[in-house]
Amino acid sequence: MTKEAAEVPLLKSSTTGTSSWAQTLGNIIVAIIGTGVLGLPYAFRVAGWLAGALGVTIAAITIYYCMLLLVQCKDKLASDDESDEIHTYGDLGFKAFGRPGRYLTEFLVVLSQFGGAVAYLIFISQNLLSIFRNHHLSFSSFVFLLVPIEIALSWIRSLSALAPSSIFADVCNALAMAIVVKQDLQLFDGLSERKTITSLTALPFAGGVAVFCYEGFGLTLALEASMRERRRFPWVLAISFSGITLVYVLFGFLGYLAYGDQTRDIITLNLPNDWTSKAVKIGLCVGLTFTFPIMMHPIHEIIEGRLKKSDWFQNFCHYPSSGGGGRERFVVYVSRALMVLIAAVVASAVPGFGVFVSIVGSTVSALLSFVLPTTFHLMFCGRSMRSWQRALDLCILGCGLAFATYGTYNVAAKGKSQG
Repeated sequence: MTKEAAEVPLLKSSTTGTSSWAQTLGNIIVAIIGTGVLGLPYAFRVAGWLAGALGVTIAAITIYYCMLLLVQCKDKLASDDESDEIHTYGDLGFKAFGRPGRYLTEFLVVLSQFGGAVAYLIFISQNLLSIFRNHHLSFSSFVFLLVPIEIALSWIRSLSALAPSSIFADVCNALAMAIVVKQDLQLFDGLSERKTITSLTALPFAGGVAVFCYEGFGLTLALEASMRERRRFPWVLAISFSGITLVYVLFGFLGYLAYGDQTRDIITLNLPNDWTSKAVKIGLCVGLTFTFPIMMHPIHEIIEGRLKKSDWFQNFCHYPSSGGGGRERFVVYVSRALMVLIAAVVASAVPGFGVFVSIVGSTVSALLSFVLPTTFHLMFCGRSMRSWQRALDLCILGCGLAFATYGTYNVAAKGKSQG
């Protein structure tokens, strides 16, 4: 393996293949489902319930197909060169375009992770604002109150210490969805006052939210490599996507039907201000506060990997002589604190959770989920592909680029009008 291919990967995957299909199923669900699901009812409100349901379904089918394309690319490269190991999304980028390809791929994954981290801060702050509405604190105040906590948590080097909080956040997420659905069913009064499709210009907005909801695309190769029986991965992935998509469609549909034009960009903000809703919101906020450093970890990993290879960093830390450990830790801590602060500044300037989620989904997530996988597949497997496969890849590639372009323009215009 060349020096470039051996660089520190963004996402390391297990090559032992010890996970059963059931364990992999659970890992896929945990990797994909995030806070974006709580913005789906708002997306259904913007686009209409029928357009929203179709958008989520189309996004799921396309992302599923593109995840399989990454696995096919890896297998093709492995069969052509048995000595070549492909473990990460960045490895595919390197094989396709060399070092610039690796940098581009990892840069997009970092942006995706950063977007998710900012969404966490927005989500936590808006829910805290709804709970403590009588304390005369603004949304930005809650964002920056989180900064010292998140900086301290980001200095924890072992992710295993934070892993239980991710499970706790998932449990709270499930409870929040259950309470929202219960409230939805109580308020449901039929379809007569709900729009099926609002306008064609609203579809990219809803599509961006839908794409954002399918997180964890960059973990595709790691999930597949972790399986004991890798040939069953497409089947396990199909089951996961079917279940997740059904839940997404029902959740967005019921949320919009219950609240109509009053649907907020975070559906938990529509809940009554009783003790049950407050407990769920606080649980979500606590869980996501401790999960935020996990979302930021790949970003820290990349930045620190680049820092440690720079001449000024090695000179500052007196490499290779001993005694530079303290300075190295200082630079790492400062770097992590700055990234948290930047995330907070971005979060405080965002006009709304729904707008931000759609922007990330329409740009970074679209490029990662549609454009790059089809590009890699056409490059690595183009000669062995049938005409219909090539046409399908080109169609997804073109639609992905158009979606990213128009969706970004449309969402930015919407955000400006709300600002």
